[in-house]
Amino acid sequence: MAIIKNEATGTWEVRTRYIDWTGAKKQKTKRGFTRKADAIEWEQNFQLKAAQDVDMTFGDFVATYIEDMQPRLRENTWKTKEVIINKKILPYFKDKKLSEITAPDIVSWQNEIMKQTDSLGNHYSKTYLKTIHNQLSAILNHAVSMYGLKANMARKVGNMGKEVPKEMNFWTQQEYEKFAEAIADKEESYMAFEILYWCGIRLGELLALTPEDFNLSDSTLRINKSYQRLSGEDVITDPKTPKSNRTIYLPEFLKAEIKSYLSHLYNIEPNERIFLISKSFLHHEMDRGVKASGVKRIRIHDLRHSHVSLLINMGFSALAIGERVGHEAPDITYRYAHLFPTVQTDMADQLNRERMGFMDVRKD
Repeated sequence: MAIIKNEATGTWEVRTRYIDWTGAKKQKTKRGFTRKADAIEWEQNFQLKAAQDVDMTFGDFVATYIEDMQPRLRENTWKTKEVIINKKILPYFKDKKLSEITAPDIVSWQNEIMKQTDSLGNHYSKTYLKTIHNQLSAILNHAVSMYGLKANMARKVGNMGKEVPKEMNFWTQQEYEKFAEAIADKEESYMAFEILYWCGIRLGELLALTPEDFNLSDSTLRINKSYQRLSGEDVITDPKTPKSNRTIYLPEFLKAEIKSYLSHLYNIEPNERIFLISKSFLHHEMDRGVKASGVKRIRIHDLRHSHVSLLINMGFSALAIGERVGHEAPDITYRYAHLFPTVQTDMADQLNRERMGFMDVRKD
């Protein structure tokens, strides 16, 4: 280790050697410290991090966690996690040694978080409390599985909230047709909702579509990207999950509508987005169509639920539906079954007919 003062700038710099995770010997130089004590502290923390020592502070380990995890996550997903880490976790644990975080520390932190309120003065929902706790647990679990921390105290203490299932609304085909007729005066809006309802894709997937994603000779639509608006910029990312990369077959009427719509997009390039609209615009159009048609208000994402529900009612298997909409596992699709309570009565009626038919045969 060498702590050197740069006489020209009046600042201190560190030159230190270390062995990285591959076993290779490296040298690191850091300049610009106003005090020698700051340079010494930085060098000590750097050596702990380079050695992957869980005796480092929680704040220093979070830097390692970010380096490990951020490249693996979609940008919008990471931004959500980043806010929670910076505002709800680091202020409490930043200067505490990772190996010295105890169960009572976690409990005290939970109590403080549960006292906090949002901008409207409301306490956080149980779902959000669970999300905050899960992020702390994820950081500590990473330290356990990858860097030798003995125990994840957040897991030991347990969560401070629970996930509340979101209400899953949907439109029947009849309701959707009434809505579609009400917004048909704007071709762009109409086509956006047509694709959302009849293909069951996500809103981000819709807004990322380009002409080259459609193979109208094969009646197919390729889903391989998603659109996000992040920090005031348009960003195209990978789809939500690996299964979201898929090919969707189009019904003939929708293929004809898409062909007509694409023909009206003057001089559009094959890789240019076909819907240059915002999510807020579609929310406004949803409100307009609901008001004009009289159907109940649902979320735009509920059009995806409506598509799945329609296919369930048509008798398609959970596996086939899941492949069409990009579900990671069939059990996700099964969650939609309750949206058609009449299916249960239909089952009972069918069982009754089977039973009565059997009894009639016995009588004969």
